[in-house]
Amino acid sequence: MRIIIVEDDKVLSLLLSKMIERIGHEVLEIVTKGSDAIDKINSLKPDLILMDIMLEDDIDGIQAMSTLRENGVSFPVIYITGNSDPINYERAQKTDFLDYLIKPVGFDELQATIKKI
Repeated sequence: MRIIIVEDDKVLSLLLSKMIERIGHEVLEIVTKGSDAIDKINSLKPDLILMDIMLEDDIDGIQAMSTLRENGVSFPVIYITGNSDPINYERAQKTDFLDYLIKPVGFDELQATIKKI
């Protein structure tokens, strides 16, 4: 699969990238801002999106996915976040996500979630 990682933590984005490659998939792009995520997802058309919620700009991951969904984008999304609160989870549910993983995410957990596709 071709995957876009949306994560503002450089160390975590590198770790996720290495895990994706180890699973046997391709990382198309790593972006750190919600606005960039919308642009890259629209242009690169990934098979899967790994999306953090808190990002570098004023568009969080849920807002970015909401905008994409409103524009007809149906690529599967896995949220990987440190935000385990029910408010963000409820917001995320409106974007029809594949899974909602709480950081830190291990290799086995990520691999099992990706296999759901």
